[in-house]
Amino acid sequence: MKELLDKIVKKNQSLTKYGQVANYIPLLANADPEDLGICIIDNLGKIYSSGIYYKKFTIQSISKVLSLMLAIMDNGEEEVFKKVGMQPTDEPFNSFFKLDLPHIDKPANPMINSGAIVTTSLIKGDGEVKLYRLLEVLKKITNNTTLNYNEEVYLSEKNTGDKNRAIAYLLKNKGLIEDDVEEILDVYFKQCSIEMDCEDIAKIGLFFANQGRIFETKERILDDKIISIIMAIMMTCGMYDFSGEYAAKVGIPSKSGVAGGILASVPNNFGIGVYGPALDKHGNSIGGYGILKDLSEELDLGIFI
Repeated sequence: MKELLDKIVKKNQSLTKYGQVANYIPLLANADPEDLGICIIDNLGKIYSSGIYYKKFTIQSISKVLSLMLAIMDNGEEEVFKKVGMQPTDEPFNSFFKLDLPHIDKPANPMINSGAIVTTSLIKGDGEVKLYRLLEVLKKITNNTTLNYNEEVYLSEKNTGDKNRAIAYLLKNKGLIEDDVEEILDVYFKQCSIEMDCEDIAKIGLFFANQGRIFETKERILDDKIISIIMAIMMTCGMYDFSGEYAAKVGIPSKSGVAGGILASVPNNFGIGVYGPALDKHGNSIGGYGILKDLSEELDLGIFI
């Protein structure tokens, strides 16, 4: 496996020159666009890594998977999806113009910013309690008690997050969020600024691959219904407006973040964490996509293939 990963990372290294690091959040622009790495953990707990897999990065939109999970656990599927849809979208992840149309009553899905702000608002608890609960479940899943958010990235996001602020006030106007807008946004910016490395991400992938079981303790904290919802939404919506092509060419439930991370979960098999901050036009890691495409083909991991 190590030799295969080394080969795939080396092959896709050249793709990074065709991408660009995110710069609309100023601190993300400091990332090295040539970084590229992967970590895989199998369902026996064996860890395989290659490339620049050890650097910490902020998880950004990968956090949307966890906020959706907690929102469903707290409120039930029916209540959550009254306020956010399950539909893929051809719009960019931070678009909101359709949401302002009179016949649109909720965001398309929980993996775009508008939908994720809704799910964050649905996590039980006031203000910092929401973030504390999100961090606690992440620490449990990854067996990493040191997880926290990056204060500098959080402030950078907060100070430049006017578009997300506009989205949140529009959601408030439509009656889709009930709490204080700035309080919800504060949690949202902080959850996006949580720092991890590829191994942490792979452990989250393994958690979903193993039907919501914590690997170390074998404790199961999610039922089959929540797992099926989350994996289906990751597959159809997790790579933004590239999700359809990604499903056809990679076929692994995945979620990307604009700092360059990709979470991937192969049911009953692998958890995968990839890092490559050079992004394509959709906001996905360009080298990370190449790695996952090659890995899926080499190991026959695609669930549609």
